[in-house]
Amino acid sequence: MIYQGKQKIWSDYQKDIPDDHWYYARSCIRQNFFPASEKYFLEIARKVLGKDICDNEHHTTCGGIAYHSDTIPQETAMTIVARQFALMSECGYENLVVSCITSFGNYNETIETWREFPELEAKIRENLWKACRREFKVPKYVAHASDLIFKFRHEIAAKSVNRLVNRETGEPLRVVEHIGCHYSKMFPHKGFGGAEYPCVLSGMVESWGGQVIDYPERRHCCGYGFRQYHVKANRGYCVANTHKKFESMEPFHPDMIITNCPGCPYFLDRWQYVISEQTGKTYGQGGYGIPVLTYEELAGLMLGYDPWDLGLQTHQVAVEPLLDKIGVKYDPAAKYLGLNKEDLLRPELPTNMKCH
Repeated sequence: MIYQGKQKIWSDYQKDIPDDHWYYARSCIRQNFFPASEKYFLEIARKVLGKDICDNEHHTTCGGIAYHSDTIPQETAMTIVARQFALMSECGYENLVVSCITSFGNYNETIETWREFPELEAKIRENLWKACRREFKVPKYVAHASDLIFKFRHEIAAKSVNRLVNRETGEPLRVVEHIGCHYSKMFPHKGFGGAEYPCVLSGMVESWGGQVIDYPERRHCCGYGFRQYHVKANRGYCVANTHKKFESMEPFHPDMIITNCPGCPYFLDRWQYVISEQTGKTYGQGGYGIPVLTYEELAGLMLGYDPWDLGLQTHQVAVEPLLDKIGVKYDPAAKYLGLNKEDLLRPELPTNMKCH
């Protein structure tokens, strides 16, 4: 009986995702933090997996950061979301795949609210028509982009040229997966595995040969939090949360961290530099930090894309130790070359944390 009950609970947190035909909603901040991640999501989805993904140049931010920071009211955020839905409808798509987990939560919150309060949906439709003469259909399905990579993780593994295995020892790399809070904590039934056991990233890691590391603060926030970071006086809370996570994972000696949120990889990556400058301590091996990758970047490495094309040189923590463990081929001299081999110049090196 107990086993059957657990099976029923687990089945409630699985998702039957459509195989194809998706309208892609980009993130307003990911393109600034790790600009190649969205490019290579589209590359992998279209060229590796052969999927139909629409990327519309006219869509905008979803308004989620402003909404969660209490700078715009919910109805304004909903009208912005309605415009996104209108663009999707105009392009002839019904399935929405979202790059940002805050957008993912925002779109789901909007749809769930309209379901409970249809009169509010009618008001938003009126607002949208008055603002830009557009109409929309509510998406039949909303997925996060990591859901699609998870769904097709085995296909990616079959086409991969690299594995999450230490080429010197043959041992699986030890990987920390960090799930963004807005992916599964706002609406647990919308994410694979719910809030407590989300498997969207761990499934990728295991399919690609790695070992997922459990540790006490595994489900703790990365420390971003809009009211923590966007209010300058509160940023100490932000770095304190991140510090707590690193102190908790340190005894388990992870080789890398994988994330599925725009903010999480940024802060887990950048705060390592801040912590090392403040305390003199680093958490990776040999004085390096622990590399933090997005799921698109990791999928790209597995498939053999050049790490500098993937944008790994934009990370604060050096990725070369991870690339060497996996056996990824790269040209050190090309790390800071832009388009047409333009020299982008070298950044100033940290005081304590080693970098290449």
